[in-house]
Amino acid sequence: MTIRRWLAVPTAAVLALGATFAQADSAQASRYYEDALKRFERKDVDGAILQLKNALQQDARMLTVHVLLGKALLSRSEAAAAEIEFNEALSQGINRAEVALPLAQALVAQGKQAEVFKLPALVPEGLPDDVRKAVLLVRAAAYADMGDPARAQTQIDAARAIPPDNADTWLAEVPLRLRARQFDKAALAADQALKFQPANAEALYQRATVPHVQGRLDEALKGYERAIAADPRHIDAQLARAGLLLDMNRDADALAQVQALLKLAPTEPRALYLNAVLAERRGDAATARAGLKAVTEQLDPVPIEFIRFRPQALMLNGLAHYGLGQMEKAKPYLEYAQRQTPNSPMSKLLAQVYVAEPNLERAGEVLEAYLKAFPGDGQALVMMASLQMAQGRHARAASLMQEALRTRDAPEFHTALGISLMRGGQSGGAVAELEKAFQRDPRQNYAGMALATLYLRGGQTAKAVSVAERLVKQNAKNPSAWLMLGLARRGAKDLNGAREAYQQAAQLDPSLVDAKLGLARIEIAQRQFDAAQARLDALIKADEHNVDALYEMALLNEARGKPAEVQRWLAKAADMSGPRNTRADLALVAWLLKRDQPGPALEAAKKLLAKAPDDPQTMTTYARAQLANRDLAGARATLANATRRSGFGPDPLTQIAALQLDARDTAGAAYSLDKALQAAPQHVGALSLASTVALQQGNSAQAEKQARMVVQLQPTQAAGYLLLADVAQARNQPAQAVEALRKAHDLQPTTGSLLALMRALGRQDPTGRGAQDLADRWLKTRPQDLAVWKALGDAQARAGAYPAARRSYETALKLKADDVEALNNLANALIRQGDAAAAAQTAEKALALDPRNAAVIDTAGWAQHLAGNADRALQLLRDARLREPGSPDIRYHLAAALAKAGRKAEAREELDAALRSKSFDSLKEAAALGQTLR
Repeated sequence: MTIRRWLAVPTAAVLALGATFAQADSAQASRYYEDALKRFERKDVDGAILQLKNALQQDARMLTVHVLLGKALLSRSEAAAAEIEFNEALSQGINRAEVALPLAQALVAQGKQAEVFKLPALVPEGLPDDVRKAVLLVRAAAYADMGDPARAQTQIDAARAIPPDNADTWLAEVPLRLRARQFDKAALAADQALKFQPANAEALYQRATVPHVQGRLDEALKGYERAIAADPRHIDAQLARAGLLLDMNRDADALAQVQALLKLAPTEPRALYLNAVLAERRGDAATARAGLKAVTEQLDPVPIEFIRFRPQALMLNGLAHYGLGQMEKAKPYLEYAQRQTPNSPMSKLLAQVYVAEPNLERAGEVLEAYLKAFPGDGQALVMMASLQMAQGRHARAASLMQEALRTRDAPEFHTALGISLMRGGQSGGAVAELEKAFQRDPRQNYAGMALATLYLRGGQTAKAVSVAERLVKQNAKNPSAWLMLGLARRGAKDLNGAREAYQQAAQLDPSLVDAKLGLARIEIAQRQFDAAQARLDALIKADEHNVDALYEMALLNEARGKPAEVQRWLAKAADMSGPRNTRADLALVAWLLKRDQPGPALEAAKKLLAKAPDDPQTMTTYARAQLANRDLAGARATLANATRRSGFGPDPLTQIAALQLDARDTAGAAYSLDKALQAAPQHVGALSLASTVALQQGNSAQAEKQARMVVQLQPTQAAGYLLLADVAQARNQPAQAVEALRKAHDLQPTTGSLLALMRALGRQDPTGRGAQDLADRWLKTRPQDLAVWKALGDAQARAGAYPAARRSYETALKLKADDVEALNNLANALIRQGDAAAAAQTAEKALALDPRNAAVIDTAGWAQHLAGNADRALQLLRDARLREPGSPDIRYHLAAALAKAGRKAEAREELDAALRSKSFDSLKEAAALGQTLR
């Protein structure tokens, strides 16, 4: 059936619209432009942009508006938007000389250096001399960024050949010579610039960079001071002087310089970072953290592609995120920075980020390259050893550890090892190392933080609280310690204590967003929804890009039972998240899947995958969306890639294996689990799933061996006995299966163990009496157990007790009126009782709730057929057959409806397909129908 999505607009209407646009108020647009120009000239850029947009609403063809808007946007660092305006001006016929320079600058600001050499509008030939010279210098900088100094120098020489020669061409050469470590030529170029402009602050600054790089610090310091004297607003000179004073341990002078700089440029990321370093040196953790966060707030909104050729900015944001413990956010910046400066100490930070993912193979590659350049670095050796252990290479790990500890048996080495083990999935070893480090040196705050986190993960909340309290005692003025205490107390269900800890953190640092978020979480947990709403509203008002606050707003609305708002806030958080911040995206996909929206979930998962294409968790989530959309082949490929990227962490590998089973990739699941068990042979989750996989592969002996290992590891849990029951059932040993399930249910009398036992009893006794009695006893004390009421109805229906089954399903529906399974099975019971009209009505309710479920569609179609509604029946049964062509029952039902409609040839085709299966519920009826169709 063709659906017309768009209505055609008559040509006359289009022409009329065009006439309307042609009558735009150009006079008003001109007034807006003139006002904008005045605003721009007095540095009111925001006001200028507003007026320029007003002008465009009146007349979108004004070239002057597009050019000035582009320049205004570029001055506000909105390079992508500026590029659009300059290109629009070009498309409307502006002379390229008017926009060539700012367009080139906009491209470079976005990291599009290569585009500078491709666009016809930026070809230097044919431009006026002054513009051509400026464009050549932009091209020189672009070549330098791309690692081609020879071509960069060619562009500078070409610019210098355009008279008159000036300081700019020589200043462009200085950084180029410094990168090549040609210090004499760099000094000569700076001196030439100073000949043209002796008081030029930029030339004085560039001249001072030469002795700075060479290590002549006193000379460099004097040079920076001369530059500042020439122009007190020269940011780079002030930054260089502050950094130099810091290197010289003149912290008081450095702080004074940084404070002066922050008055001049309050949001300058480099100044904020230096301020954070100075705060850390004097033990002011709150100010240090606030400074690092301020750095990220300035640089995160800038797309990383824009600064990929700016190693200083890359390192700055990478270090800031790393200092805040935000490994995933630090990763792309550190990766780009390492490409600019390979085998620097930055490699160790990057390796720790890879370990956190975990991507142990990539971490090992980075560390191995670094250790070739610095073979005696003890910290790197410890990190490398932890990686080897995580990958099961114990002998190699032992050798590396001995080598590292020979360099120095220091608590911080034990901390590093513990952190590495933790991120490699070896929690037990990590706890031992971290405990050793924290006991030997309580100042190892990172060890304490990690140890408390591990205790929380392991459910040892009392230990987590104890460690967090020690951290607070030793660091009473450190808000991070109070934050950890809040987290630990919250994990221990001490919500009031957690609130006190978060409040203390907020008092120490009123700007600390994490403390405010912690308080909001407590308020949500205590159902103080209005208070949480007010707190989160304030955070979002202060920073609409606060992804954490947006995410918590989604959780608040979930607690309030507002699903549409949950989805809206998660989508907003995902959109606001940085290129590698995926928490909101992951939650959005999970939410959409939970709400049975597979199509939107897949679209959200695609965006997620674009953010972090190599992240195993991202791949796993994408695979879930693929499975929900029944793309089994795609899911298998995605999960195979996730397995390769997951290192040897047993938890993620076990999750991947479970999804591989859903994707019908038994061999892939077996490989993932084998990899997990190499790293953790006693990982209960991996063993349990491996037993199931072995059973599917026909290896019942291996399945039993692994099931008994689970029993040995968890003798008081039901899991191992449930696996033994599966083995017994596979071997056609019903008595042994029931015995194992009774043991499981005795150990853990849960709904799940009861249902498993009921199914086994039902297989033993076709009357289902034992299963029904078990359910009756359970429901006497647990009358609200929906799942057991449905299971009881199923057992009664299998025994042919349809009136009793009907009553059980109706009871279940009183507990949950929109339970699709209960509605569907009630409809089937009504069909069996001959009440087709009531069955059709009930089945349609189920169908409205789950319109893509083939079984539900089939029930509704069959009920409609029996009720005499032929058209509706055929529509539904054809749909069900297309969704699940392998179901013989569905094909029989369709055949019956087709036969009744007089379509006997098609009915025979469907019935023949059904009868190829020798065992299905409707086999007897299908055979009878076949006799009538011969």
